[in-house]
Amino acid sequence: MAYTLTTHVPLPYAEAVDAVKAALADEGFGVLTEIDIRKTFTAKLGNEAGDSVGDYVILGACNPDLASRALGAEPEMGALLPCNVVVRRAAGAEVTTVEAIDPQTMVQLSASGQVKEVADDAGTRLRAALAAVSGQ
Repeated sequence: MAYTLTTHVPLPYAEAVDAVKAALADEGFGVLTEIDIRKTFTAKLGNEAGDSVGDYVILGACNPDLASRALGAEPEMGALLPCNVVVRRAAGAEVTTVEAIDPQTMVQLSASGQVKEVADDAGTRLRAALAAVSGQ
């Protein structure tokens, strides 16, 4: 099973990060966390490790309404929140890759109909955000 929703955009990395944040906001998601993997790898593992991963950020996106519904159905779902969205670009790449966790991953771990409804809604919103970024 694929566990991400993926698109590739011709935008430079920094512009893609900004576009992803804006598209997520349009779909009701806020960015709660932002982890700069390149910066972290460089600081902890050295320049070579940072350079090998390239430009890479993990955005922890959360839609409060969806999160509330998921946690109301199964409090354990908090371990799967927020929805992670990755924006990455390797050195020399011609496109920037944007990947979001496929919320259907939650459905694989839960038999709750309410969780399925939340996952369906979140998936629709995340697909719309990725489509907006890629201009589709």
